[in-house]
Amino acid sequence: MSQSTEPSPQAPRSMGTDVDRRDAALKVRGRATYAFEQVVEGALYGHLVTASVPRGTITAIDTTDALAAPGVHSVVHHENAPRLADREDREFDVLQDDVVDFHGQIVGVVLADSPEAARHGASLVQVSYTETEFVAQMRDDSPVTAPDEVMPGTPTDTAEGDLDAAMASAAIRVEETYRTPHEHNNAMEPHAYVVTWHDDDAVTVHTSTQHPHGAAEQYATSFGLEPGAVRVVSPHVGGGFGSKGLPHAPDIAAVLAARTIPGRTLKLAVTRQQMFSLCGYRVPTVSHMRLGADADGVLVAFEHAVHQSSSRIKEFVEQTGLPARSLYASATRRTSHRLTELDVGVPSWMRAPGMFPGVAACEMAMDELAVAAGLDPIELRRRNEPEIDPETGLPFSDRRLIECLEFGAERFGWSERAGTPGSRLEGDWRIGMGVATATYPAHSSPGNVARIGFDDGRYTVAIAAADLGTGARTTIGLIAADALGVSPEEVEVQVGDSALPKATVAGGSTGTSSWGSAVVVAARAFRDQHGTDPAPGATTTGAETKAEEPEYATHSYGAQFAEVAVNRWTGEIRARRLLGVFSAGRILNPRGARSQFIGGMIMALGAALHEQGVRDPRFGHVVTQDLATYHVPTHADVLDIDALWLPGADDSLNPMGARGIGEIGITGVVPAVANAVFDATGVRVRSLPISPGDLL
Repeated sequence: MSQSTEPSPQAPRSMGTDVDRRDAALKVRGRATYAFEQVVEGALYGHLVTASVPRGTITAIDTTDALAAPGVHSVVHHENAPRLADREDREFDVLQDDVVDFHGQIVGVVLADSPEAARHGASLVQVSYTETEFVAQMRDDSPVTAPDEVMPGTPTDTAEGDLDAAMASAAIRVEETYRTPHEHNNAMEPHAYVVTWHDDDAVTVHTSTQHPHGAAEQYATSFGLEPGAVRVVSPHVGGGFGSKGLPHAPDIAAVLAARTIPGRTLKLAVTRQQMFSLCGYRVPTVSHMRLGADADGVLVAFEHAVHQSSSRIKEFVEQTGLPARSLYASATRRTSHRLTELDVGVPSWMRAPGMFPGVAACEMAMDELAVAAGLDPIELRRRNEPEIDPETGLPFSDRRLIECLEFGAERFGWSERAGTPGSRLEGDWRIGMGVATATYPAHSSPGNVARIGFDDGRYTVAIAAADLGTGARTTIGLIAADALGVSPEEVEVQVGDSALPKATVAGGSTGTSSWGSAVVVAARAFRDQHGTDPAPGATTTGAETKAEEPEYATHSYGAQFAEVAVNRWTGEIRARRLLGVFSAGRILNPRGARSQFIGGMIMALGAALHEQGVRDPRFGHVVTQDLATYHVPTHADVLDIDALWLPGADDSLNPMGARGIGEIGITGVVPAVANAVFDATGVRVRSLPISPGDLL
């Protein structure tokens, strides 16, 4: 057999091909089986009972009426639940004691013959409490602490140069505060679990997760099992936006309750209302921005001081100040993060965590600086373009931000912008345009392994990646086909099962880069071992991918443009046009990439004009806990939206030349819309979401 470590020169290049999703037919026909849809004979159904007080102690649980209800099998609570092997993480310390840490905490699970019976039974469980003092609202004067780090491994504070002196001497200064509210992930598919204990030492969990191996590891830790004794299966995920990247308390509750019914399977789905407290959310942020520039608009000082909340029982710190550390050149810069701990549910990842509110604050402040300097906002960014990454001192691998701005300006018709706020009127509507930078770090996670096999004339690539609606199956197939030198039709893809070779989380825009690197390693090893004419049954498991010291600063960048119309009598805001132009290396599947970019942009449009989670500080509960009161964009809100990208590849990060695209689309849209609203009305709104009341 001939040996080859590279694709055959005769094979067509698969990466960059516009193809249908591999699971498209299954999904449109309703044949893609999600977690709760697993067909199980004799299953019991679970429903969570949650605390109705914000903080306190359970004094009694009366299950008499619940157990007497038709179809109810049992009620699991802290007095009868199996004991966990590990209780170090308070979020996962479910049903182990009588302490209530926040409103909506799990205090019981009702098991019944049907979902309806379980829900009815849960309504009959009577829980008595002794309440204690609590704090459920972050205020500007709330006590704060400095966390040890921001996200894993990122410094809490940074400082370079004498910023206060630079601000004092600056010819132009902007000092303002920008606010974002609670925001909730709200994936279409709720968090759901189908759990079977095979004996007391092995369990299979069908669940909706962005990280099969991560979920399996947490279950093994909590229940004291060997890692190989836990199998997590998640072939299809109905969205997650980060909320399914980590296990949450309902994961443990479902597996714990299933342990009480040996030989049977438990099916449990978190309700839409319960998701608002139990499955993570984006915390509110307060960003104090100080920008100083010389008379030409060149930055001499750039400060971003962040105040945000977390849960008292488990710290989670969004990296809100990160964009200010590297987005623009400035002789001095300073960033800081401070937390207020509250008696609330545990926050977690939500699409572009930290970067989303951080870019919003930076880019609204930059627009204010452009107005103060009398400069076009694009020209201001051109004058402050860094030659190297200000944070690390490394050269950029492939930035091209100014190219995105210039190309987008041409396509969007930026030259038609009036430039004088409130001066463009069409009937009863004031028209304005805004622009902002989009950015998100590009990383590739180590620790991934892929397996390549060959049989019946077809190749199979297996890796425990998660496809949460991003098209991972399709992209992995294109990467494998390219690396093997065959057509995509000759490649089968297996994902979504912790029994497959290990994969890192589908999060942080790292999935494709991380998994694809492992697939290329495995494909090249397969060719080395089996050549281009492999025997049936040939298989190769690639080496685990390793971390490498970075030589470049790798980020994806983009330019977001918005045109809005504001009714001069009612203040109603319509986003008439949105355009994003992105620099993200090689685009592996244009059809899927456009969907990812536009999906992020629509989600950001919701944050700009609609989304606002509200927690009642008097009682500690989330008021907006359904899609009737927590508003998200609908078709009628998205009038004209497009996403484009610059051609090229970035070979510094992975063999595919690609950078992550899942999260950059959500960054930059909010400030572009806010800046457009200012251009239309002359009113500067610095608190999200922007509402008609802000403009009247």
